[in-house]
Amino acid sequence: MSKTVAGNFFEDFALGQEIRHATPRTVTAGDQALYTALYGARFAVHSSDEFARTLGYPRAPLDDLLVFHVAFGKTVPDISRNAVANLGYAACEFGAPVYPGDTITASSEVIGLKENSSRKTGVVYVRSAAVNQRGETLLDYVRWVMVNKRDPKSPAPKAVVPDLPESFPVEDLAAPDGLDFAKYDPGPAGSRHVWDDYAVGERIDHQDGMTIEEAEHQLATRLYHNTARVHFNQHVEKDGRFGRRIVYGGHVISIARALSFNGLANACRIAAINGGTHSAPGFAGDTIYAWSEVLGKFELSHRADLGALRLRTVATKDRPCTDFPYRDAKGKYDPAVILDLDYTVLIPRRCWVPSVSSGTN
Repeated sequence: MSKTVAGNFFEDFALGQEIRHATPRTVTAGDQALYTALYGARFAVHSSDEFARTLGYPRAPLDDLLVFHVAFGKTVPDISRNAVANLGYAACEFGAPVYPGDTITASSEVIGLKENSSRKTGVVYVRSAAVNQRGETLLDYVRWVMVNKRDPKSPAPKAVVPDLPESFPVEDLAAPDGLDFAKYDPGPAGSRHVWDDYAVGERIDHQDGMTIEEAEHQLATRLYHNTARVHFNQHVEKDGRFGRRIVYGGHVISIARALSFNGLANACRIAAINGGTHSAPGFAGDTIYAWSEVLGKFELSHRADLGALRLRTVATKDRPCTDFPYRDAKGKYDPAVILDLDYTVLIPRRCWVPSVSSGTN
């Protein structure tokens, strides 16, 4: 009996199957430092212990997307090691903050299966959850992934595609307890624009671009313990669908989120991912640009210091976003679009006496 593991193929999944993922991961300040080096994310709550403490945090929590990627990475050896592509996300809730020294453990349940018409691949739907060492939920989300079949002639399971909500309910968003965002100072945070200043339908071109480097996207993917072969093995992928390694979709999400600081600097916490589509693959050498649209604006019950914005952030490759590229009249994505992310952020409301520095826009 072989002691090595080839990973699961489409035939190996069964509806209702529960999987406990190896290995638990203790996250550190070093992980946050490397994440910052890879993407340049500079949201104040995640960057400064002192800034975070003024709001009631014991110290700066780790970046929300770093937590997402680590939790996601735990699932890859069992769910998507033999994947062709990660296709999308839905119903993702961010829970308790994560601090250096916390240990993340993940598990998944298979909630849908559907063979593709080619019979070479199938789509697997899973609900995954991550908890800390105290059993507190850090993340709960659904994703679907296209996975290779071991044998194209093997019989297909009955197709089951789960019903998924269009968006995560605002009333269920986890607004941090014990924190006082009335003490949030927009000067050090880098922008005076808060919840009150945004309008539904508003579009923001984040202006800057970031080129994906071959070494950096692989380094990032290793940081998350993501073992999907398509991101690493050029010897195999040169003969594959694209002839080269593809970039982990989450790498593009983090680039877009970092770019969004220019226009959304005070969107200090991701509360939910309502849905996401990787509409085209990314490769080393692509330059990523991003723009965002405000889809919704919500007050939070019993919180005067925080509001919520539902955002769509669109990432493109090798095309600036001055004209907000998205879909054509038939609903087809512009060829430059590689990410369509619908998510909800928490953002302070104007309930303080501003202390605005000359560096605040």
